[in-house]
Amino acid sequence: MAWIVLIISGMLETVWAIALERSAGFSRPLPTGIFAAALVLSMAGLGYALRSIPVGTGYVVWVGIGAVGTALVGMIALGESASLPRLLCLLLVVAGVVGLKVFH
Repeated sequence: MAWIVLIISGMLETVWAIALERSAGFSRPLPTGIFAAALVLSMAGLGYALRSIPVGTGYVVWVGIGAVGTALVGMIALGESASLPRLLCLLLVVAGVVGLKVFH
């Protein structure tokens, strides 16, 4: 169960990162509210997961999911560059996250 919560929390990190950008410095109420809710839920889930997953593994998996998710949303929905080198770097992050899960 901790791994499922950790994965969901990592996805919520993507939500709050995108909402933070969309909030325009906390000047737009809806994205600011989404940011705050997703941040609290993401941190709560990470805290729950770290009760049974080592902090080094859990934190890196959480950050990796959030970073890759945020980069993909940027590429797919926000018009950021989806160059081959960027995609290869994201693949390396995914490989590292999977490796930490496998060798946990």
